[in-house]
Amino acid sequence: MPAIPFTSGEPPVSAIRYVAADAVPPTGVTVVLAHGAGAGMTHPFLVGCANGLAARGFDAVTFNFPYMERGAKAPNPAPMLEACYRTVVATLADRGWLAGRRLVIGGKSMGGRMATMVAAAADAGTASVAHPIAGVVALGYPLHPPGQPQKLRVAHFATLRTPLLVVQGTRDDFGHPDELAPHLAALGSLATVHPIANGDHSFKVTGLPRGTQGTVVEGILDTVAAWAGALPSR
Repeated sequence: MPAIPFTSGEPPVSAIRYVAADAVPPTGVTVVLAHGAGAGMTHPFLVGCANGLAARGFDAVTFNFPYMERGAKAPNPAPMLEACYRTVVATLADRGWLAGRRLVIGGKSMGGRMATMVAAAADAGTASVAHPIAGVVALGYPLHPPGQPQKLRVAHFATLRTPLLVVQGTRDDFGHPDELAPHLAALGSLATVHPIANGDHSFKVTGLPRGTQGTVVEGILDTVAAWAGALPSR
């Protein structure tokens, strides 16, 4: 499963393409995953997700947002983050890496939120994306800041028309599945929420025997793979 480093945009940000393993049937799906607010594309969780998806027959791509690329702590404004995401997709398309493939965009926490915003803007016709988006995966959606349930991050859901998978811990202090449900109700069958029982925002599950946390991540990747592999082209 080769990992191919590349850059995207100007000034450039770093990115890595994880090519699907030869030993498994190809899915014809590319999954782009953006990082969360506090850790870049080399965070073990994101690297593990990318490698795990490649082992399941998906091409996976990770990248840094501009602030992370230059070593800053505070994320860029949302429009800049969204523009960076669209530029990464355009780079993949320009290089021919999306030809004949279905595209899923997503990410961890803030990265997943940005992916939903990119898809919602494309669905509303306010910002174009270089390749059709077949689906969006949010790994721990940050519905609100911890302890501030009134500060919801859901306004863009109103224009989202792309299938959405949200993997959410039931102890997530950024919003648990029951909190998310009413805000996704209008999407009907387009929205799927996969709860992680006793999982927090990082999907750490209380009560697991020592050394078995990895089974939780493997289960998440199995869920993402099954969902993404069944998506129709758009």
